[in-house]
Amino acid sequence: MRKLIALLLLAFLAGFASAEPFTIGYVRVMDDAQVMTAYEAGLYEQYGLEAELVEFSSGTDLIKGIVGGQLDIGVLGFSNAFTWVSRGADLKIVGGAQMGYHSIVARNDSGISSVADLAGRSLASQKQGSTADIVLKGVTLAEAGLNANDLNIMGVAPAVAVQSLVGGRVDAAFLFEPYDRIARLVAPVTQIYEVGQVWPFPCMVVITSSDTLADRQDAIWAALDAQAAAIELLQNDPAQAASLIAPYFIAEPTLSTLERGELSREQVILEAIETQTFSPLLGEAEIARMKELAGIMKAQGILETELDVDAILDLSWQEARAQN
Repeated sequence: MRKLIALLLLAFLAGFASAEPFTIGYVRVMDDAQVMTAYEAGLYEQYGLEAELVEFSSGTDLIKGIVGGQLDIGVLGFSNAFTWVSRGADLKIVGGAQMGYHSIVARNDSGISSVADLAGRSLASQKQGSTADIVLKGVTLAEAGLNANDLNIMGVAPAVAVQSLVGGRVDAAFLFEPYDRIARLVAPVTQIYEVGQVWPFPCMVVITSSDTLADRQDAIWAALDAQAAAIELLQNDPAQAASLIAPYFIAEPTLSTLERGELSREQVILEAIETQTFSPLLGEAEIARMKELAGIMKAQGILETELDVDAILDLSWQEARAQN
């Protein structure tokens, strides 16, 4: 009898432990679509997780939740991990998410047709120190022979950037999806540049702390499995994925556009999904690009010393999956 009670108690405790919430930080951008899709499609639950999504306004803010132990994992720009590791944080990049898609759209009345034309003009962009900001200054502007002081860069929320384009308060904006798509539908703008076509890089990755990885590896791997399944859904049935996540981005059922009338929010998000390249894996090319960006961060003074990128990577999940 005592043995039976002990076994029942152990079973109860095991069930209680498995139901421990698993917290996932995300930013409400298309780069993090696999997080929202996995949640709305019930994929985290399917892989045995009681997932809780925690929204942040930027990856710069999200990383603090991982460092502070409030989050189990987060999907965000890898440059945030580099910055915090350089300050002594023990973080690990455990998987991929999305290849960078950042476009520059310019108002049609601005006379801007190339990146070089931004000299002396105003550009709405993301927060200083974000992955997008680092790429904008270290790659996009540099390749056009410009530096940040050659134009007026304003770090604002993407929705504010779109409204600024509509109102003519800025000449151009550096945007990710779905805000690039929305801007081109509601504002008199033309896309003049897209970084993924020029300098493809793994913008978003999955980050955790070394302590969390040691304590909850099975749960982290389950989350990676769920997000990989979500990426398959995004790639193979983008219309279904759009129906699941459209309300995250557009509150009203339709969007009033300049040339196409009223579009359903699902159609807008479907078009945004179709511009994206999602991947749960990090290959040699992606890792090489990460190392290149670490060098750019050092040149910009964000990192004071050389960073050992390989030491931050823990790709045991994808290695194990490759063997199955």
